[in-house]
Amino acid sequence: MTTWITICDTCKREGWDAAAAQKTDGEVLAERIEPLAAALGVATRRVSCLMGCAHGCNVAIQAAGKLCYTLGRFEGTEEDAAAIADYAALHQDSASGQVPFRQWPQGVKGHFVTRHPPLPDAAE
Repeated sequence: MTTWITICDTCKREGWDAAAAQKTDGEVLAERIEPLAAALGVATRRVSCLMGCAHGCNVAIQAAGKLCYTLGRFEGTEEDAAAIADYAALHQDSASGQVPFRQWPQGVKGHFVTRHPPLPDAAE
């Protein structure tokens, strides 16, 4: 089952200055995540607003039939991007989407905002 990293490309961290910045913080993070995720076989997509503005920069780690997670409070660094991509690869390898804490990349610890159970099958 393919895991997706959904990246909010409109995220702006506190102090973001439209006059000085050519891109939003979310766009910068997306550009850093996309090649790393692709190399790990994880899909990415950008969306405009995950409605987590108080927690920017935000991403969602999702796959059909698995636990899904929203993570936030990232600065958008290369290290953040690598940790997000690495966690998503572990999520993809997990049958349920749950990754044991001891396997979490250090860079995602403290960044979990929400966890969503899988949607029930349409037949249920």
